[in-house]
Amino acid sequence: MPKRTLQGVVVSDKQAKTVVVRVDRRFTHPIYKKTIRRSKNYHAHDESDQFKPGDTVWIEESKPISKLKRWIVIRGEQKQTA
Repeated sequence: MPKRTLQGVVVSDKQAKTVVVRVDRRFTHPIYKKTIRRSKNYHAHDESDQFKPGDTVWIEESKPISKLKRWIVIRGEQKQTA
């Protein structure tokens, strides 16, 4: 079975080698047929501590690394500062 991959935005990097990633999803409500947005936070392992809040990253499922971390950052894009 392939590993799940999600795209999200880094919301926190205060922990060592860990980033908190917010993943948004959109779906249609089964009764009201209206599009709804839901978000969920995932703790992901960032070995090099290179991602900062606002960066877009892709995370992939992995074996448990710690109590909360079950995801690894596989690639990302730095936020452009003007």
